[in-house]
Amino acid sequence: MNFSITAVIGEILSGSGYAALLQEPKTIIMILIAFLLLYMGIGKKFEPLLLVPIAFGMLLANLPNSGIAIISEEGHRGLLKIFALGIENEVYPPLIFMGVGAMTDFGPLIARPSSLILGAAAQFGIFTAFLGSMLLCGFPVNVAAAIGIIGGADGPTAILVTSRLAAEYLPAISIAAYSYMALIPMIQPPIMKAFTRKKDREIKMMQLRPVSKTEKIIFPIAVATVVILLLPDTAPLIGMLMLGNLFKESGVTDRLSDVAQNALCNVLSILLGLSVGSMAVAETFLTLQTIMIIAMGLIAFCLSTFGGVIFGNIMCWVTKGKINPLIGSAGVSAVPMAARVAQQVGQKENPSNFLLMHAMGPNVAGVIGSAVAAGFFLTLVPMLL
Repeated sequence: MNFSITAVIGEILSGSGYAALLQEPKTIIMILIAFLLLYMGIGKKFEPLLLVPIAFGMLLANLPNSGIAIISEEGHRGLLKIFALGIENEVYPPLIFMGVGAMTDFGPLIARPSSLILGAAAQFGIFTAFLGSMLLCGFPVNVAAAIGIIGGADGPTAILVTSRLAAEYLPAISIAAYSYMALIPMIQPPIMKAFTRKKDREIKMMQLRPVSKTEKIIFPIAVATVVILLLPDTAPLIGMLMLGNLFKESGVTDRLSDVAQNALCNVLSILLGLSVGSMAVAETFLTLQTIMIIAMGLIAFCLSTFGGVIFGNIMCWVTKGKINPLIGSAGVSAVPMAARVAQQVGQKENPSNFLLMHAMGPNVAGVIGSAVAAGFFLTLVPMLL
């Protein structure tokens, strides 16, 4: 047998990823995008718990010849393709909602039910971007619905809707959704200040009434029953959200609540992030449609903030100055970041202002609102296709 070191080295190099990179310049761009997202997640701390695994999944999927994110000709699934089954079968987002429910205190919403109005108003951007994506950008109705849901600032909901209605756009939509969630402290304050008066931003709100344990136990059961009966397609999200909250509030399932909040949520964040990132390959990601999706997603998010603030102003007027309109901005689904931003902006205007608990009402209402909007799209879009 003739053995040539040169031939072996040549064979290794010709079959390496380096050789393939030279033939696929778009793949280099995708790797650079993955590096940028890693920098945003690690260096800038933008939603690192999901942005880091998404970015690393994108990196792995775009390293040539690894086979980690494909199905081979023999039918063998790469590791990331196996992980992605959790998205394709709509498993990860509802389970993450269970963890969100276990971490959520619906007390502020129960104490002030009118917060539901602000949570509903903050879904304005979802439906405006939905119509705009069809009328201005020419997207089909299913893709427009997936783009619109970015306005809810709810990553798991955006992933669930997109995986069912427009799976080929999942990487662009999920990355846009999580990026804008991370940028809430930069995006929201200018909108909040532009559409509120200084004297209204200084309003101090009265302390919320105490909420009984019985009310907190009944709430998730009642919401799950009423909402799912109205919109059955909300069952995966609303059902798991309220189950997680029932674990927290019942007082008899502390171990389950702890698992949902911590171990389960952390594992799912890894699997979900890697799966989403693995779908971001050059052929589907580096397109004009991706740029349009990211732009429309930003518009959707800004309009959602605008809708919440405008209705905050209306409630301020109706209550004769008892409601600080800033809490309307927290009606988007990013819990608790949006509520914290409302608190920070309010405290800058009036150092004695403490809006956090008041803003949490619209904030948790926004979680329910975005899930209801998702259920609406999942019901409506198949009728229109």
